[in-house]
Amino acid sequence: MFGFHPTELIFVLIIALVIFGPKRLPEIGSAVGKGIREFRKATSEIGEVKDQVTGPALPRPAPAAQPAETADTTTA
Repeated sequence: MFGFHPTELIFVLIIALVIFGPKRLPEIGSAVGKGIREFRKATSEIGEVKDQVTGPALPRPAPAAQPAETADTTTA
């Protein structure tokens, strides 16, 4: 997925500190955290409702083994 390197993360935090200031930054962080928690809770509830309606997802069977290609030794 998407990953941040430490230098990129520090750069983004410095920019956020300059834009929002030290007093608003904790408020913004807690609001983002609450939003992420609510999003995860909502998506898990949707999954639970889907499982109740359709049943739990069954594992997919492994694909059948493909036969090895043999060289055609007949000449025309």
